Amino acid sequence: MFDKLEAILHRSEEIINELSEPSAAGDSARLQKLMKEQGELAPIADAYKEYKKCKTDMDDALALLEEEKDPEMRSMLKEEHQEAKERLEELEKKLRILLIPKDPNDGRNVVVEIRAGAGGDEAALFAAELYRMYVHYAESRGWKTELVNADETGIGGMKEAEFTVSGQGAYSSLKYESGVHRVQRVPETESGGRIHTSTATVAVMPEAEEVDVHIDEKDIRIDVMRASGNGGQCVNTTDSAVRLTHYPTGIVIYSQTEKSQLQNKDKAFALLRAKLYDLECQKAHDAEADLRRSQIGTGDRSEKVRTYNFPQGRVTDHRIKLTLYRIDSIMDGDLDELIDSLRTADQAAKLAKMGED
Repeated sequence: MFDKLEAILHRSEEIINELSEPSAAGDSARLQKLMKEQGELAPIADAYKEYKKCKTDMDDALALLEEEKDPEMRSMLKEEHQEAKERLEELEKKLRILLIPKDPNDGRNVVVEIRAGAGGDEAALFAAELYRMYVHYAESRGWKTELVNADETGIGGMKEAEFTVSGQGAYSSLKYESGVHRVQRVPETESGGRIHTSTATVAVMPEAEEVDVHIDEKDIRIDVMRASGNGGQCVNTTDSAVRLTHYPTGIVIYSQTEKSQLQNKDKAFALLRAKLYDLECQKAHDAEADLRRSQIGTGDRSEKVRTYNFPQGRVTDHRIKLTLYRIDSIMDGDLDELIDSLRTADQAAKLAKMGED
């Protein structure tokens, strides 16, 4: 580990020197590349420099302690040594986490797809609540959301919803939400007061750029039509809605939220790129079975990840066996504790895997 840290520190110092050269300012591509690399290395280099200083402080305190005879000074040196030792342990743990290989998609925006599962109208209502939950969570983080497509029911539910989330750290946080979400509650239409169980699936995909995915025009069929919506909502008088069919995969994309056909087409292609890129990521993950097993629920969409039990006011994440008794705030977008706990568990699993290798 320390050989790797020394190499990172050395490279970080090299980049700082390169950035200070006048020639760097005249080459924007090189400048951007160096700044990106430095942005990735700086947190590790800074933590390692602090670690080295702390180690020196601890060793100095120990050396002075061995020579010191005065009881008061010895007591002070012992305290300094203990504080440095505790800080050193914290920094070593931090460095191990910083050295975990980064998910290359963590810096990307995301496309989220929510589909109602078992449970009919109640499942569609739950899917709509999940959509609102993620929109509120995104707003609390200062991220931007944009609805691409929604198949709404007449009672406020959604059979499916596809939307984008743009902002720093969007994928690194939301990637843990993929999977089957289950709700347990008494539907308003249930006269006998029985608790029903319904489900919705959530898929979180990294947004893909055109350079990430090549789409052959021969593989695509584009259909245009009038948008539709409940009770006359979102109904356009022009053929602005767009449907894309990708022949090789059978993926069908529908976009109707914009009044402009061109904007709907752009949104549909962005969603198709995300789905095709996600397929490639899934294949890569499957090829790395050991790594996949060490991750905390970031891929298998058939996995039951969370239960929302309204009668008991609790939300349980089954992957980390965490139960929180504040369902109202969670449904209102307060997901920080859940996502932070999932990220911590994911890091612990990856650290354990690194220790085995």
